[in-house]
Amino acid sequence: MTEKKVKVIMHGCNGKMGQTISGLIAADEGIEIVAGIDPYDGLTNPYPVFREIGDCDVDADVVIDFAAAPAVDALLAYCVERNLPCVLCTTGLSEEQLASVREAAGKIAILQSANMSLGINLLLKMLKEAANVLAKAGFDIEIVEKHHNLKKDAPSGTALALADSMNEELERSYQYVYDRSQVREQRGKKEIGISAVRGGTIVGDHDVIFAGADEVVTFSHRAYSKAVFGKGAVQAAKFLAGKPAGMYDMSDVIG
Repeated sequence: MTEKKVKVIMHGCNGKMGQTISGLIAADEGIEIVAGIDPYDGLTNPYPVFREIGDCDVDADVVIDFAAAPAVDALLAYCVERNLPCVLCTTGLSEEQLASVREAAGKIAILQSANMSLGINLLLKMLKEAANVLAKAGFDIEIVEKHHNLKKDAPSGTALALADSMNEELERSYQYVYDRSQVREQRGKKEIGISAVRGGTIVGDHDVIFAGADEVVTFSHRAYSKAVFGKGAVQAAKFLAGKPAGMYDMSDVIG
């Protein structure tokens, strides 16, 4: 018996991530894109494309969103109206929009994550255990993140998510230090140092360093292309289809 394919609407289908995900799904027998949404119509896709989400009349199981923040309001309204789960990957949402996301999650399933990479989300899980053991044994914690020279924000949202995952395990007792150049004093015991590097075309490198007496333990993640985020979004869509209303994240996907 052939397993039923998960039917996806790709919101932002003609953007870089939308096209990356389209390619990934085309090679996956368990999922298919049945419609795309994008105001830019300069590409040819093997599925119908609508300029606005409200114009889409194609039945689907889930939406994958990699679009722009201004488009999220109409997306949420559409998904709530059609009781359609949504993998929400667009970043830079306002506080009002984030409140709308939480409100919508009372009616539909929404999966939102600071980073869609399966590797990063497994790392988030592993760091909780590492921090619980190593920080309590007196190890200092430092995070070094590296990204391409076009990235405007620093530190990265992923670096902050890594720090938060450890700090939650440590009862929020650690403070974050972003720059040591202006203060000439010994490092505090309960600090998580976060350093940012910008250069070239680095997609995303993150190192979490636990430095103790006479030994160092380093957790590293390297993203060599944006496809890693697309792969995570595809897995998230498969997971979210058919789920009850609520807020989900990638930790639910990896178990």
